[in-house]
Amino acid sequence: MTTLRQFQLNDLLKFNQINLDVLTETYNGSFYMAYLSKWPESFVVAESPHGSLMGYVLGKAEGEGKQWHGHVSAVTVAPEYRRLGLAQTLMTYFETLSVQQYNAYFVDLFVRASNTLAIDMYNKFGYVTYRRVLGYYSGELPEDALDMRKALPRDKDKESIVPLQYPVLPEDLEW
Repeated sequence: MTTLRQFQLNDLLKFNQINLDVLTETYNGSFYMAYLSKWPESFVVAESPHGSLMGYVLGKAEGEGKQWHGHVSAVTVAPEYRRLGLAQTLMTYFETLSVQQYNAYFVDLFVRASNTLAIDMYNKFGYVTYRRVLGYYSGELPEDALDMRKALPRDKDKESIVPLQYPVLPEDLEW
């Protein structure tokens, strides 16, 4: 039986098998600790019956007015636990939190434009591409990101997911 629970500081020492995967964006320890201190309810792990970490979702609430939203900074599942529905379970948890606790208009996330597997998965979860962010991911070869969104019940007219018809630069992002 998989258990969802709040991330704990000592989990930083246990999630290498998840974070070292090539498909996972990784951050420094202070990044994770900042999320844990500011949005502890949004940093949740899926734990196996044997105590190993299977995956996690890391998010926050941000924005103003109709741009108030839940933002998924990371959702990932260890390779050995993929295709079990854990990513959907973690995303559903965060979406429910965004509705019930944050009263958000939408949930958004960024994904590499080349990551077609993730894009297809998010599409199945009801997310749409809102805009392209040019050169969002730095590196030897900068890569564009897709800003994908899912409207929540507070956005009755689904204004938050009407796609922009032009790309933006990272410095043009509001949040």
